[in-house]
Order: sequence, then C-alpha cells, then structure tokens
Amino acid sequence: MSVPPLHSLPPRAGIGLRSRHYADVLDAAERGAAPAWAEVHPQNYFGAGGPPHRWLTAIADHVPLSFHSVGLSLGSAGGVDADELEALAALCDRYDPAMVSDHLSWSNGPQDKFPDLLPIPYTNAALDHFSGEVARVQDRLGRSILIENPSRYLAYAKSDWDEAQFLHELCRRSGCRLLLDINNVDVSAFNLGLDPAPWIDAFDPALVGELHVAGHAVKDDEMGGLIAIDDHGSAVRGGCWDLLARFLRRAGPKPVLVEWDTDVPEYEILIAESAKANALIEAVDA
Repeated sequence: MSVPPLHSLPPRAGIGLRSRHYADVLDAAERGAAPAWAEVHPQNYFGAGGPPHRWLTAIADHVPLSFHSVGLSLGSAGGVDADELEALAALCDRYDPAMVSDHLSWSNGPQDKFPDLLPIPYTNAALDHFSGEVARVQDRLGRSILIENPSRYLAYAKSDWDEAQFLHELCRRSGCRLLLDINNVDVSAFNLGLDPAPWIDAFDPALVGELHVAGHAVKDDEMGGLIAIDDHGSAVRGGCWDLLARFLRRAGPKPVLVEWDTDVPEYEILIAESAKANALIEAVDA
C-alpha cells in the first residue's frame, strides 16, 4: 500500500477559529502575537465565496490551518459521504491546510444524516471497513489524515479490541495517524467507570499527530447517577490538564488544540486557556 505524506503542525497550542474571533486573530497577527495555529471545521467553508472565505484567506496568510472534518461519516455502512469528500478535497486544494482530521465515528444512515458523531463497535468487521474508508479518503486527498478517538456514553456489548489497540491497528493498516482527544478519554472513562490514566498511557505517542483538550459538563443522568457530556462549553477541567501533562511527559512536545465550541468566550479567555497548554508543552521541551 502506498501511503500519502503526512503534513504537520507546530508543536504549540492552537485555538478553534470561530467567526466572533476573526478580527481578534488578525489584530493579534498584526502585533506578532497570533496563535501558533488554528483549527476550522471545513464544512463551514464549503460555500464558494463570501465573507467566511475572505476572513479565512486573510487569516491563512498568518496562521497555519488544521481542517477538522465532522462530515465524512467514515464508519457508515454505506461508506464515506462522496459529496463531503469532494467538497473537502476542493477546500484542501484551495487552502493547503497543515493537517486534516476526522473522527472514529459514523453519522449517515441510508436515508438520514444524524447531527452527532456516533461511535462504532471495536470489532474486526468494523476495523476492516473503517481502514478501507480511511484509505479511500487519503487517496483522494493525496495526504495522510488523523483520526480522533470518540467520546463514549455506553460501551458496545461485544468488542474484539480495546480502543487504543483498535486505533493502533487502524494506523498500521491505513497509514493514518491519531488525533488524541484527551477530554474524550476523560469523558468516556467517567461514563464507563474506568480509570483514564492507563487509558491515556495505552496510546503510542509516535502515532499521535495532534492533541485536543476541552471542557465538559457533568449532569444528572435521570437514573440516579451522573453522566459527563462532551459539550466543549467551558474551561478545561483540572483532570483533563493533568492527563495532558501525563501524556506530554511521555510524548514530548505536540500540537495541542483548546476546543471551545459552545458558549464561546471572549478571545482573551480562549488565549489564556491556550497559554496553559503552552506552559505544559514548554515544561517537556525544556
């Protein structure tokens, strides 16, 4: 199998780019204080033109971009959404992002698109299917991509692999690498009653091209217990920072994204969160 090349991001903290922060990022760039990189959801830029592209073009002149797709539906039984893939390929040709990623999930049925990233079973059949779809995407884009581990609320009854083993084998078969979402491990471990530390330790740093941290909510599950909700709507929790520091001590410097997608704060608050990530990166780069 011929594996397309993998691009890379600076091993520093990035931010998720939201429209309310466009002007802030450009102002910071003019002062020489732009974030090291910015992540965008490419589906927000599938239109041919207009203000979103004018802003993104201006920002891309100063800041490396990471395209974090939410629409390929790699795990769907019918395969990758062909229209989404073509639109993503066109956008990659237009902006040449430093990184492209998607999720270990599915979201399309035969007649429906679901507004969520639904987890797949960690079975041999799912691994065969997913590996083939990742290879299809990489062949079309002409580059290797990253695949993100999911947040989970329940476990499937049957698994042939644990999560890290499944993702490692996916990398071996397809040539992709991993986007390790630390918050997703924290959320999943809470919901499944597991310890997140050995879960994080199971991931091979050599396969990880990007890391995510985010805030999450803990709410009543209406059955007398609590459930962690991966809402990206608050500051990063202390436990998530601890897990990031734990992984970085083993891995060395890596690109780290601070995700904040709902109840998006002022730019200064987001930059303060990214500064915490940079401090942890610098601690292992000393």
